[in-house]
Amino acid sequence: MDKKILVILGPTASGKSDLAIKLAKIYKGEIISADSRQVYQNMDLGTGKVKKDRKNNNKEYFSNNIRHHLLDVFKPTDIFTVSDFQKKANVAISDILKRKKLPIICGGTGFYISALTEGWQFPQVKPNYKLRKKLEKLTTIKLYQKLIKKDPARAKNIDRFNRVRLIRALEISEKIKKTEPLKKISPDWNILFLGVKRNQSELKKLIKKRLDNRLSSGMISEIKKLKKQGVSSKRLESFGLEYRWINRYLENKIDNKTMQIELYRAICQYAKRQMTWFKKMQKITWVKTEKQAEKHITKWLKTY
Repeated sequence: MDKKILVILGPTASGKSDLAIKLAKIYKGEIISADSRQVYQNMDLGTGKVKKDRKNNNKEYFSNNIRHHLLDVFKPTDIFTVSDFQKKANVAISDILKRKKLPIICGGTGFYISALTEGWQFPQVKPNYKLRKKLEKLTTIKLYQKLIKKDPARAKNIDRFNRVRLIRALEISEKIKKTEPLKKISPDWNILFLGVKRNQSELKKLIKKRLDNRLSSGMISEIKKLKKQGVSSKRLESFGLEYRWINRYLENKIDNKTMQIELYRAICQYAKRQMTWFKKMQKITWVKTEKQAEKHITKWLKTY
């Protein structure tokens, strides 16, 4: 199992987390979350975070007796970048391998997964808070248009709806005037990529069911609490999806029915964007069931 890394990916609501936990129990694994929002504290229902085991009250995060990494490590007001993820995930992988366990990367943020597994080398640019304050005043569309002019190559591969990433990309382009292709140094890992396959109609039903469950479980109250704790409307908007649409509802910009309709539509569109990214990735084996996943993993673990 030396330097073997398992990656479980797929669109939102496809069942990645449940599958990763089941596989971790079978193959003595630990899970590293590759989700751009689950890293934040007090953002549980809105991000679909697995429930923390009550008996584990220390800083380590356990769910179903399986240790999870990169959950609840930053405040919602903090900025967490893909570079931060890459560094922390690498530390977690080294630690898991040293303890002779299987690192399982699980998530739907394709940008994070690609950056980690392909060894993207990011420019080391310190935060420019003065520039950030200026850019925060611009709409998301204006930010994207500005990036197209400044760094067209980066604009092609960025999530145009993610304000945090757009601002960070502009921050880097301001510091590094000349755009150069991103260098990649592939890690010395034997990686198996498994994707959770769902057809479109099935996925839409899963998204609707999960959304209804989250709303009935108190997702609106969760976001109300974040606002009371000082998380700004702009920050909530930047998190997108649940945080964007529920925040608009809480600010009386839309009614409850409109919020639910638009949120469901936004999640379905997000799932499509995730699949677009995954299609660009190579070597993904798509599975529908746990048994199919086990078959591929058992065969892979026998290889060198």
